[in-house]
Amino acid sequence: MKFTKIHGLGNDYLFVEALEREPRDPAGLARAMSHRRLGAGADGLILVCRSAIADFRMRIWNADGSEAEMCGNGLRGFAQYVHERGLTKKETLAVETGAGVLEVKLFREGGRVSKVRVDLGEPRLERRQIPMEGPPGRVVSEKLRADGETLEVTAVSMGNPHCVVFVPDVAAAPVESLGPRIERHAAFPRRTNVEFAQPLSRAEVRQRTWERGAGETWACGTGAAAVCVAGVLTNRTDRAVRIHLVGGDLELEWSAGTNHVLLTGPTAEVYRGEWPDPDR
Repeated sequence: MKFTKIHGLGNDYLFVEALEREPRDPAGLARAMSHRRLGAGADGLILVCRSAIADFRMRIWNADGSEAEMCGNGLRGFAQYVHERGLTKKETLAVETGAGVLEVKLFREGGRVSKVRVDLGEPRLERRQIPMEGPPGRVVSEKLRADGETLEVTAVSMGNPHCVVFVPDVAAAPVESLGPRIERHAAFPRRTNVEFAQPLSRAEVRQRTWERGAGETWACGTGAAAVCVAGVLTNRTDRAVRIHLVGGDLELEWSAGTNHVLLTGPTAEVYRGEWPDPDR
């Protein structure tokens, strides 16, 4: 089975074409292939599938075998994959995801895809849409008890759940200890991604992410979008921000006109390989 490793700012995925047939056990395949020592090593597995309602369908499994609704970095890599493999000549694509059909636009330099802009659509802000336990309404600067301390959190869904925690120094944030506790907190019935964010100005934020099912990752596109939205909701940032992640920078804008969140960032192929999977 052939695969390609592509990353967006270090958030890496293994891409497999499944236009004719999907693997029988994608969760198990994701766990095996994603293992950093015993597999190819990645944050997860992405299948390139046919769609009845869009140009393509993207399915994602995290490194732990759980299926995710969406991934901004993964979607940028997806767009690069289908374009550079000759599966489409379009530079603006409609891709079906677990969060709905999303539009992506490719930008090229020297004949290769250099960056991709993703229209992530409208953020979901009501508690039941996250989903998160509690009374109806938005979760903005709400108190949450975790790991023996009380945190102030803002919850946003970008088709997948995010819990944003603003901190004074993101480098010192207890991402590895607190991240998994918030991810699996009883308040989040489907678990949650966790963003630790430090505003540097109205237009810049530094961010680290504990990604649901994958652990701390170098970048998270939908997480950056959630931080952009949370920054506006808590009056910490403007609607257009540059977010500095461990792997590099992403440009985000929560449009006042359309209410959509736009994400722009680079994508790069790492290598191509073949996985010995006789059962596929």
